[in-house]
Amino acid sequence: MIHALRGMKDLIFDDARRYEYIIQTLSRIARNYGFEYIETPILEETRLFKRSVGESSDIVGKEMYQFTDKGGNDVCLRPEGTAGVVRAFVQAKLDRQQGQKYRFFYHGPMFRYERPQKGRLREFHQFGVESFGEKSVEEDFTLIVMLAEIFEALGIRTRVKINSLGCTVCMPPYRQRLVGYLEAIAQELCPDCQRRIATNPIRVLDCKNEQCQNLLEEAPKLSQELCEECDRDFTRLQKLLTDAGIAYEVDTHLVRGLDYYSGAAFEFVSDEIGAQSAVAGGGRYDRLVEFLEGRPTPGVGFAIGIERIMELVRMPQERREGWYLGAMTPEALDRLLPLARQLRRSHRVVVEYAPKGLKAHLKGADKANARYCAVIGEEELSKEHIWIKDLEAREEKTVPLKELEEIEAQ
Repeated sequence: MIHALRGMKDLIFDDARRYEYIIQTLSRIARNYGFEYIETPILEETRLFKRSVGESSDIVGKEMYQFTDKGGNDVCLRPEGTAGVVRAFVQAKLDRQQGQKYRFFYHGPMFRYERPQKGRLREFHQFGVESFGEKSVEEDFTLIVMLAEIFEALGIRTRVKINSLGCTVCMPPYRQRLVGYLEAIAQELCPDCQRRIATNPIRVLDCKNEQCQNLLEEAPKLSQELCEECDRDFTRLQKLLTDAGIAYEVDTHLVRGLDYYSGAAFEFVSDEIGAQSAVAGGGRYDRLVEFLEGRPTPGVGFAIGIERIMELVRMPQERREGWYLGAMTPEALDRLLPLARQLRRSHRVVVEYAPKGLKAHLKGADKANARYCAVIGEEELSKEHIWIKDLEAREEKTVPLKELEEIEAQ
């Protein structure tokens, strides 16, 4: 028997229904906030992610599904969604539309070659949003509010963490101070942190190693060294969240995992999923469009890991839906097929092709979770009638076939 590859999982039955419900819920909320759907390729040039995510990141250094295709192109399966959306934004020349604002949402599979564990697969799914052209901190606030609404709609309890990653004015001097601090304790840090001192020292703050976190308690805090503009924006963000009644925590070690972030960063965590507590994260990336050869354009976005939240989602009570059509004689089936086609214009319809008794059809309708069971037997066929039972209201009646067809044709 051929099995799915390690770290890749089929979605069927309850998992598939749960996934579909999550995507539908998130898409509905995104549209309510003025975002429209975008689809980008799963396969991209590797250099897209080296230039956006950063060659020093773990994603590029260790985790990408990268290969040379038959045309000799260096390509990879997308490890995250933002870079592809920004590439599409620049390719469509939207960065040249001065003063315009564009808001997109996307969902689909991403791929990272890492050790599979609960809530973290090699093929996983993300839902994300990206906003271009709006530099105002109110947009950062709006995305956090949007995430809060999403998790409330899904019935997931979360906590919000925020931080500021500064800008080209305040980040360089802070980075220099941080490197000096890290070099003094380098021998006590884990191997990954020792490597990052030279390549991406900010990522050291995000290390999950307990010993490293203890050593970093006295590390310089960027939030205390922000330039005037960044400090003003971060203060404004906190006021907006407080006024909106959204509880938050300032986490000075929250730096996000990707190199392209600057300015506000935020993360939603849940205490219900164990050590891997982050369920969504995002922030501002005002220089990323420029990194990918576009004109300078402010941007901010977030992504939600679908597998991380699937077990936490409270599904609405499943209600009976649609029609089950059954025939008690072979001749009656020929009468049901055109009716099924008519009903399917606005309803979910399941047709049983094999002639069966009424009791068997009722059992089939129940298994299909249909609202209505409609059956034609020999007597109904002779009179051009159909027997219908409402399985929710437990009411039954026999009506002329023409009457049902005319109602659905309207």
